[in-house]
Amino acid sequence: MSAAVLSAPHSIAIEPLEVPLLESDQVLVRVAAVGVCGSDVHYYEHGRIGPYVVNNPLVLGHELSGRIEAVGENVDPARIGERVAVEPQKPCRVCEQCKAGRYNLCPRMEFFATPPIDGAFSEFVAIQSDFAFAIPDSVSDEAAALMEPLSVGIWANKRAEVGPGSRVLIAGAGPIGVILAQTARAFGASEVFVTDIDEGRREIASRFGATRVLNPRVDAVEGLEVDAFIDATGAPSAVRAGISAVRPAGRVILVGLGADDVEIPISVIQNKEIWLSGVFRYANTWPLAIELVRSGKVNLDDLVTATFGLADAERALTIGREPGQLKAVVYPGR
Repeated sequence: MSAAVLSAPHSIAIEPLEVPLLESDQVLVRVAAVGVCGSDVHYYEHGRIGPYVVNNPLVLGHELSGRIEAVGENVDPARIGERVAVEPQKPCRVCEQCKAGRYNLCPRMEFFATPPIDGAFSEFVAIQSDFAFAIPDSVSDEAAALMEPLSVGIWANKRAEVGPGSRVLIAGAGPIGVILAQTARAFGASEVFVTDIDEGRREIASRFGATRVLNPRVDAVEGLEVDAFIDATGAPSAVRAGISAVRPAGRVILVGLGADDVEIPISVIQNKEIWLSGVFRYANTWPLAIELVRSGKVNLDDLVTATFGLADAERALTIGREPGQLKAVVYPGR
């Protein structure tokens, strides 16, 4: 099969790789669409994210959909031909975290496009059968691929305890911020404030879930007294400002990747008894993600602003810098 292989920062080539061999509980998926994530871009530009270093050639891409082409010996052959959205990870299922239902925290997790595990900028991938979720005909290949970032939005909103009537502040109107806003509204939030320094992205957020958009350079968020603040920027200034906007006993959820260390207002957190948590991927989110899209409560199709064949995967990783771009999608079969 063909795959787009990252061999060094800013160096991707289309190379022939062996089609994955199936374990007994796996399915072989012919990849239909792959969304480009910020982590893919970071590996492309820097060759690492924190402790995860690209020491050997790596296939990027972990937001994917496709069709089942073959199954392992313990999988029902009736699944062949199904269109699926893929949860791109393989937990061990037996460690303490997995048994507690927190398999996203499995210390032996094998996650697509995280060194040394190859991702989905390729014609085929193998995944455990129960992590390949059948999708209805009404859901496009693109939307099925973007169930992965939607799962981040679901997991973050759940941890923020967003529900009917909640008031939520989201920092950042990139793809994740926009999905967070849509998910908050789908969960019943009555007010969703979204901040971003870019006017174009604020306009996009206003069309996708935000009830009010703010420019953090001129609009203060302190004193909003929201029930939850979710950061999708990783910017220290955004994190600090967002914490000051939370009501007593409210929640702060950190999603964005930024500096390893950030100064935060400890006295504010203590005096208001604010609950603060990070987010690391997700667990058990795909069924809800599929239903939110099927029902029309979340719109993923309109987030796609550029599409590419596999040969142009490198271009897909760089187009996000251009004005008006939100989400690029690669089609390995093209």
